Amino acid sequence: MNKIFALIGVLALSVTACNADNKQATTSTNNSATEKMETAPDTTSVLVALETSLGDITILLYGDTPRHRDNFVKLVKEGYYNGVLFHRVINEFMIQTGDPDSKGAPAGKHLGAGGPGYQIDAEIVYPRHFHKRGALAAARQADQVNPQKKSSGSQFYIVTGKVYPESQIAAIENQLSMSKKKAIFNKKADQHMDEIRYMQRMGDQAGLNALQNRLVAETEAEAAGDAPRLTDEQKKAYTTVGGTPHLDNEYTVFGEVIDGMDVVAKIEKAKTDNADRPVEDIKIISAKVLE
Repeated sequence: MNKIFALIGVLALSVTACNADNKQATTSTNNSATEKMETAPDTTSVLVALETSLGDITILLYGDTPRHRDNFVKLVKEGYYNGVLFHRVINEFMIQTGDPDSKGAPAGKHLGAGGPGYQIDAEIVYPRHFHKRGALAAARQADQVNPQKKSSGSQFYIVTGKVYPESQIAAIENQLSMSKKKAIFNKKADQHMDEIRYMQRMGDQAGLNALQNRLVAETEAEAAGDAPRLTDEQKKAYTTVGGTPHLDNEYTVFGEVIDGMDVVAKIEKAKTDNADRPVEDIKIISAKVLE
């Protein structure tokens, strides 16, 4: 347990991993202001059509994530997404788009930091909405700079993922449990940040170890008896159509693809460079709300 929760590196509590089963759908934007916008009182779902250079995709925006729904509709009506590239594509994971800086971007340009200048408060409706294949979710900055899990104002991704055998369900639940424990531990460590920094400056390794052991014990006690479990719907989805379960409860899922997953699959299989950008540009030609 102590190897998992280490105070030595506590100043960087949420490092983005890059192995195949722990990828993150993050953005590199530094914007921190939250958009001030009115929340619609209704819970009406909305259909949006995306015309891409590889075919058409129809997405359903959930009515119970109204801030994300309304923001997406606003951007679509403004033509914001017209011409943006799918700038990050990872096979058996997801396809990501929505960076305005990608419009007409030359080959090799670093992408993923662009946006409208605001973030959206998280609307994580879990486990009702989860990262099954075809789920639509908002990209965001990593936890160490975004502990409230606020979403990018424009960047989103569509889940592709992979199918998991039933024998791996227990391992998935264990991973979710460890993620929960890390979140609890990180919150507790943050509350002791001044103390940790002081002991680090003084080279007080014994003090750091003692604090770490105490926080680990408190974390275990708080997490005991409330281990995350996948719902029957999640188990069925992840063992049949697939998805990316390690992202569950971490990002706002605010819609899903209802037509055009064959197009998503084409984009997913595109040849990419070292930055996961398709070698040949794939773009959203136009987006429109279906009335």
